[in-house]
Amino acid sequence: MKHEAFLQRSLQTFVRALGRALESEELSQVDGLLQRLDPRVKVIGLPALILAAAVSHRLAMVAAIFLFSVLLAMLSQIPLSTLATRIWLAALLFTGVIAFPAIFTTPGQAIYRLPVLGWAVTLQGCRSALFLIGRTETAATLSLLLVLSTPWSHILKALRSLRIPTVLVVIFSMTYRYIFLLLATARDLFEARQSRAVGNLTGRERRRMAASTAGALMGKSYQLSQEVYLAMQSRGFTGEARVLSDFAMRRRDYAGLAFLLALSATALWWGR
Repeated sequence: MKHEAFLQRSLQTFVRALGRALESEELSQVDGLLQRLDPRVKVIGLPALILAAAVSHRLAMVAAIFLFSVLLAMLSQIPLSTLATRIWLAALLFTGVIAFPAIFTTPGQAIYRLPVLGWAVTLQGCRSALFLIGRTETAATLSLLLVLSTPWSHILKALRSLRIPTVLVVIFSMTYRYIFLLLATARDLFEARQSRAVGNLTGRERRRMAASTAGALMGKSYQLSQEVYLAMQSRGFTGEARVLSDFAMRRRDYAGLAFLLALSATALWWGR
């Protein structure tokens, strides 16, 4: 039945989302290159590379940073298939839709003209589209490498150790936790709805069911968010991210940080 298929697809979506989170935690525990580095090194070094790619005016430099990020993933034992399914395809489709009109609308040297329509494809337009796609893919890859190679609690603690304002760290922490709370709540609601659905529903009834489920989810999630906040306060939460392990910079961490910063500075210089 149609409503059963809809509920089944929804449940499968929630299960996949939770499974991806568990996979991320598992990848952060493997013995890879990035996993061995101090979280503060990654929080500083990888965004520096993202900045270098974002401001670079040379396609070759953007491509070099992207290839370096792929090499980092391989050395960190992060499957390229994970990057492809989570980031590369989605970023390519999203930025491709945005960048596609630029190859026609950007003034410049015409290198091809579409038959029938007569639209001119310009060299400058293709260059702009490649810049947008390349920068997006590179930034998304480096960001995902940071998340996959580092437990979320360690990222938050690294941000606080770098004097990031407490309010921002709290927002990141609560958002991350609340996403899973919302997913679990939605899964429970859909399972309850599926167990009580009998017979075929008309289109009007299916729309009414979807609207009522969304309203119930919103109300319940708001109530749970208040309970979670009060529970965290009662346990002494003050906004500081605390983990059992203490951070300690070693020689390889200093070497890794120096290498990433030097690479970023070189990319900024050559990408001018």
